[in-house]
Amino acid sequence: MARVRTRTLARILLGCALAFPIGLVAAAQTKTPAKTAGRVFQIAIERATFEDAPTGIKTGDTIEWVNKDPFDHTSTSRTGLWDVLIPAGKKMRVVMKKAGTLEYYCKLHPNMSGTLVVR
Repeated sequence: MARVRTRTLARILLGCALAFPIGLVAAAQTKTPAKTAGRVFQIAIERATFEDAPTGIKTGDTIEWVNKDPFDHTSTSRTGLWDVLIPAGKKMRVVMKKAGTLEYYCKLHPNMSGTLVVR
């Protein structure tokens, strides 16, 4: 009889343990407003130049630099908003958090530069 009670108690405890976290997650999901994801814009880097920036960029959008060169580059904001290393053949992303005309360059090749207009 003790064996039956132990199994029953174990089942009850397991049921409670499984139900409790699910209830917390469901409650948290209903209280947190959904965020709309911004768009992703690509800027290619090829032959040691940045491709012209796309138009229509807004705060919350993401810029993805695509390095098509066989050597590393950076995308470095002239005002310190971002500084990312983009290895050869790789991509790196930065979310635009500030509106304005934002100038950037490559620290490894200072003759490379570009401008983003973020609304």
